[in-house]
Amino acid sequence: AGGASNASLRWHILRRALLSRSASPHASEGTSNEPQEKVPISQLNKSQGGSLNGNENGVECQRDVYVCYKLPCGGSPELNVIYRRDDSLELNDIEASNRFNIDTTGLVCCWPSEEVLAFYCINRSDMFRSKRVLELGAGYGLAGLVIAASANAGEVVISDGNPQVVGYIQQNISINAETFGQTKVKPMTLHWDQEQASDMLNSFDIIVASDCTFFKQFHQSLARTVKSLLKHSETSQAIFLSPKRGDSLNKFLDIIKEYDLCYELIENYDPTVWNLHRSYVAGDDTSWPNYNEEHCYPLLVRITFGHFV
Repeated sequence: AGGASNASLRWHILRRALLSRSASPHASEGTSNEPQEKVPISQLNKSQGGSLNGNENGVECQRDVYVCYKLPCGGSPELNVIYRRDDSLELNDIEASNRFNIDTTGLVCCWPSEEVLAFYCINRSDMFRSKRVLELGAGYGLAGLVIAASANAGEVVISDGNPQVVGYIQQNISINAETFGQTKVKPMTLHWDQEQASDMLNSFDIIVASDCTFFKQFHQSLARTVKSLLKHSETSQAIFLSPKRGDSLNKFLDIIKEYDLCYELIENYDPTVWNLHRSYVAGDDTSWPNYNEEHCYPLLVRITFGHFV
């Protein structure tokens, strides 16, 4: 699973899709509708089930798989998350990205930073209690789903700018609805370049996002979105997890300051994540081939309207 999480391998998947124009929908022999294994999210790991053969939610069977997470919290709730198969990204997905100025990386896979964000949030579930929470650039929405399932939040909005991705978010909300208790959970197509609805302005207590700072052309609109949607209060904050990826994270932090927002950059924010990171760097754990700190290890950025003490 660590190898499957390697960022360089995932970009290789994208390259294969472009070269072949369309991945074969019959590439895998697996056809089971049952998840093969349940893996605690505390291991920062996941186990991929077989192909989906269709269900009442209208999932396109041959290119989709799902993963079952057993969450390490009271009652050990389980989340089933539907993903595209690693070999199923098609050229028309890229063409749609160019045509509508949307990001297609959310279709490629569930990125490592999203899994770390989910782990971070579940271990700090009290901070979300009764709060209105927004996940930006959510991809398949794992972190938002984890918050909704474990934190007794008032409302969780899971958003992405790509309507195809939001379709998967809707599927994942639907199949896990019984796990959310009284928490309201909804998907949303939210394009950072567009004006947001008036009822959303400065209305979210907490905004979370993972690996959303890589593309520098989106920095301005992302910072503007955070400032316009985050509630003006002493306790409101945005929590970003992003690798450095060259100078992209630093460039985004410069933009944050231009918008009169304050930030705190934290390298060691969780002992489990930090120890895994050190094991990868030292080569003691070889389950993630070609692990690169700048491109793989997500730093924590806390963004607020006020100053940190």
